[in-house]
This record gives sequence, structure tokens and C-alpha cells, in this order.
Amino acid sequence: MKTAVLKYLLLACLLASPGQAQMGAQSKSQWKPVEKVETYAISGQTGPELHASMGEQGPTIGKSKRRVMAYTDYKLTWVRNYQPQGDACVLMSARPKLIITYILPKPSGSLPDAVQKSWEVFAAGLAAHEKVHGEMYTDMARKIEAATIGLSVPDDPGCKKIRTEMTRRLAELSQARQKASREFDRVEFAPRGNLQRLIVALLMGR
Repeated sequence: MKTAVLKYLLLACLLASPGQAQMGAQSKSQWKPVEKVETYAISGQTGPELHASMGEQGPTIGKSKRRVMAYTDYKLTWVRNYQPQGDACVLMSARPKLIITYILPKPSGSLPDAVQKSWEVFAAGLAAHEKVHGEMYTDMARKIEAATIGLSVPDDPGCKKIRTEMTRRLAELSQARQKASREFDRVEFAPRGNLQRLIVALLMGR
């Protein structure tokens, strides 16, 4: 009985189309982002001095080159398998490579004991804040997977129209991630927000 069942299962696997098998494997694929931490040097012996140094030495973002205390950057690339099926084009599989880089401050010298303790609390909270941004990038990549694998575009045997549709879908998901990121920062930096409280505690030496 067991032999017959095994033969049946083997036959079912052999009869499955290559596309179905590939898509099934892709849907179960597990990947994780590559996470890196980079630091920039700050100086000072008090909370206010450390805070001021972050404002002077922190990474710059955007066209305005505005300085921030910390930043989460990312690089997302894909290996995609487009295949024509009749007159249509289908994205059979897509595997992401996501590299997330956290840019965080680090005192260049030793600190007084009380300031060191205050700094450690602040630094841990700041790193946790940036980690949420990293999770948003990972979530975005997984949503891109879900929204694009198996996508079929008719009348596209050269697999050109599908790329335009892909760009549209990716833009929507990227914009949604940016909106969520801005809202998260707004809440964190608002009066009595988590990051605002961390900054006040650092300035006050608590």
C-alpha cells in the first residue's frame, strides 16, 4: 500500500508543469535581508554636547542635504524570470536581494559614567527606532513579491509591457512605504513621542 502511494505521489510530481513547480517553490521561498550597521563619530562629554555633535556630523538625506541623527538606507535588487506563454508574458519567479544599512552615531571617546549610562539608553532606543524602518523595507519587498509573482500581461510576447506594469505596482508600494515611514517618524518625534522623550532624557542626563 505504501509503495503504491509513493508511486502515485511521484507520478503527480512528474506531471506538474515546470511553471507550476517553480512558482510553488518560489511561493515557499524563505529569504532574509542582509543587515549592516555603520557608525559615524561624534564628540562630547555631556548629553547636550553629544546631541549637538549629532546635528553637526549626522548623515545627510534628501535634496536639501538635511542632517539627521540616524538613517536607514537600503538597496533592493531582483532576479526575475519572465516567460512568454502564448501571446502573454508571465513573471514566473522573482527573488529579492535586500541590503539594509543602519547608520548610527558613536562617541569617539570615553564618557563619564553617568553620561555613558544615559547614552546607552538613548543609543538603544535610537537603534530600535531605525530597526522599525528596516522592517518596513523588508515588508515592502515581501509585498512586491506577493503583488508581482504570477503576474500575466496579455498581448506581450516580447515581455515589454509587463515591465511597465511592474513599475506601476512597485511605485505604489514604495509610496505606501514612504507614507508609513513619515507617519512613524511624526509620532516618534511628536511631543511625548518615544524618540522625543529619549532626546530629552539625554539632554537632561537621565
